[in-house]
Amino acid sequence: MKEKVQEVIDEIRPTLEADGGNIELVEVGEDGVVKVRLMGACGSCPMSQLTLKRGVEARLKAKVPGVKEVVAV
Repeated sequence: MKEKVQEVIDEIRPTLEADGGNIELVEVGEDGVVKVRLMGACGSCPMSQLTLKRGVEARLKAKVPGVKEVVAV
C-alpha cells in the first residue's frame, strides 16, 4: 500500500509546488493512517488543514483502498 500512496502523493505534489509548498510521505500505518509532512508554504499556510483533508486525504481515499485518514506530523 505504501507504494500506491507514494504514487498518489507524487501526483499531488506539482499542485502544492505551484503554490510554494511540498509534501513528504512519512509513514503508512497498518491501521490505514497515512502520516505526511507539509513543507514550504504549506507548512505555515492557514488553509493547510483544508488542503490536507479535502485535497490529499480525499484523493488518497479515492485511489488507495485501505486509507482511513491522513494526518500531518
